[in-house]
Amino acid sequence: MSIASLAFALFVFALLCVYYVVGRVARDGQWMVLLIGSLGFYALQGTPVTMVVLVSVALVTWLAARGLKRLDEVAAAKRKDASDRKDKKLIKQRYQRHKRVVLWGSLAVCVAILSYFKYWNVLLCYLRVTDDPTSLGILLPLGISFYTMQSMGYLIDAYNGTCDIEHNFARHLLFVSYFPQMIQGPINKRSSLGPQLFARRRMDVQDIRRGLLRSGYGMLKKVCIANVLGGTVSKLLTSLESPAMPGSLAAYAVLLYSIQMYADFSGGIDMVEGVSELFGIRMAQNFKQPYFSTSLANFWQRWHMSLGAWMRDYVFYPIAVTRPFRSLGKWGTKRLGKQVGRSLPACVANVIVFTIVGIWHGIEAHYVAWGLFNGLIIAFADLLKPVFDKAARLLRINREAALFHAFAIVRTFVVVNIGRYFDCIPDLGVAVSALGRTFGSFDAGAFGTALSTTGISYPAFCGVPPLVLVVCLFVLVVSVLYERGTDVREAIMGWWLVPRLALYVAVGVAIAVSFGLETVSGGTFLYANF
Repeated sequence: MSIASLAFALFVFALLCVYYVVGRVARDGQWMVLLIGSLGFYALQGTPVTMVVLVSVALVTWLAARGLKRLDEVAAAKRKDASDRKDKKLIKQRYQRHKRVVLWGSLAVCVAILSYFKYWNVLLCYLRVTDDPTSLGILLPLGISFYTMQSMGYLIDAYNGTCDIEHNFARHLLFVSYFPQMIQGPINKRSSLGPQLFARRRMDVQDIRRGLLRSGYGMLKKVCIANVLGGTVSKLLTSLESPAMPGSLAAYAVLLYSIQMYADFSGGIDMVEGVSELFGIRMAQNFKQPYFSTSLANFWQRWHMSLGAWMRDYVFYPIAVTRPFRSLGKWGTKRLGKQVGRSLPACVANVIVFTIVGIWHGIEAHYVAWGLFNGLIIAFADLLKPVFDKAARLLRINREAALFHAFAIVRTFVVVNIGRYFDCIPDLGVAVSALGRTFGSFDAGAFGTALSTTGISYPAFCGVPPLVLVVCLFVLVVSVLYERGTDVREAIMGWWLVPRLALYVAVGVAIAVSFGLETVSGGTFLYANF
């Protein structure tokens, strides 16, 4: 059941009706409606095995969190009975060790489950046990990366005492399986999503209107841009396997991929965020106009924000404060200066984090290279910041000027797209070759001839129908308005009826026409593969 289908719309409508009816007659029943709906949705998407995996991850993290809570209670009672301060300290240390065993043991189980389904096929292929990674029949359960990381985040928060422990397994299962987040996130925190899931709600017309607008905008991006460009992008990227293809074609393929990826991922997120808003529940923000970023670090603060926040809270900070990293900072200060000593631990931690981000996408070499590229660029930008600052002063560059801001946006977009070569081209050797041709033999004059050999649809428009260009321009205008602080949905809801209806009709017609133009299945999402 695709979230861009009539079946999904009917499912949401029926669940919405039951949800608000139950809210009027039962004090504490709406979350049960969401749980039944979420499990039903997931059952329709997968197999009994995938349902068992989902419940298993939820059960492991629920039991572990309760175990951590119990250890805290026992330790507190024993410390209360102890009269000597030294004994109290020993009790605290002993039970802290027990808690670490529970934490790391349960995290290991979650990582093992995720790794088996996500990496085992590919790993055996690398070890030449099998030539075909699909021959083993191990299918990736829908959303496993997202709900596993969300569950692990809850467990770490429980260990740190920064969230309430859930004693009801059914309620915890809802937090893990809430259906709008199951396709491609976002990765939510228990402290923010949990209270919303279990609150009693009455229908709010404003929530309904805002949710429908956001879902419609997401569908516009997904159907009219991502789905229409999908086939073209696939053919262009495949053609890069030939070393005869010029660098201009490689650059064009990666550019279209960046547009498709943004429309697909952010469009899908807008759709599910909008659906969640229909129930009065706001999930974690995942995008904030990422292509208006002024640095690569800033890009990762705007793109897949919930993944970035997860990595920051549960990987970067814990690594950066460890004794080896503190020692690295002291060494850097002593040998290389205060600035380097302050930046070096964070830079190394960033490289580790982005290597993990690359592996999260897949253990194939091109994903690891993509993660390393991002981590190293951010690390060197931080280390060389004093050099850049000094150069700007010497050259009298006003970094607050609009022209420099525009330059920073373009520069960042170019850097992001250089990294995309390793993201979208599955063969690392081909990716390196295509990148080398882009800078070494761009050959713009051969672009048209090379494009004609790829077999793309709409060759007269370089594979991009005019409707896609119009929708891209519309998305750009909306993004600029959001970047300037305008609440576009609120503004549209304040329009007169006639122009508002005209906009809705135009969007509806564009989506309907695009269903006839799309070159990939409307139910597939690029990030659902991760």
